[in-house]
Amino acid sequence: MTRGMPIPETVTVHVPFRVVKRGGRKEMHLPDGAAQSRRTDSTLVKALARAFRWKSMLETGEFDTITDLAEREGIAPSYMTRVLRLTLLAPEIIEAIMDGKQGPKVTLAWVLEPFPIVWEEQRAQFY
Repeated sequence: MTRGMPIPETVTVHVPFRVVKRGGRKEMHLPDGAAQSRRTDSTLVKALARAFRWKSMLETGEFDTITDLAEREGIAPSYMTRVLRLTLLAPEIIEAIMDGKQGPKVTLAWVLEPFPIVWEEQRAQFY
């Protein structure tokens, strides 16, 4: 269009994307190479915060056992141990989650599954 041309009444814009389910909600994914803004996954961030808070409570002796802490928090000890494992994630993986730069497969359910303790092996699964 140029300045001398009349403005059309209808303008059609084509934006290629696909809708992907992620963590119980739907996200829009742009094609490879397209700039895509990221949002932090609040569920993952909250789980990380809880994990580090619980770890601190256990390390300072505020609670003697995971069972005692789980009882106070009103959750199952088995769930608490799975969340506590998040404190063993490689620092750059934690940073990526906090910045919303984790890959689409990285959901709370995915990180609560058993993962390697060795950070290099974690990176291989994560990226």
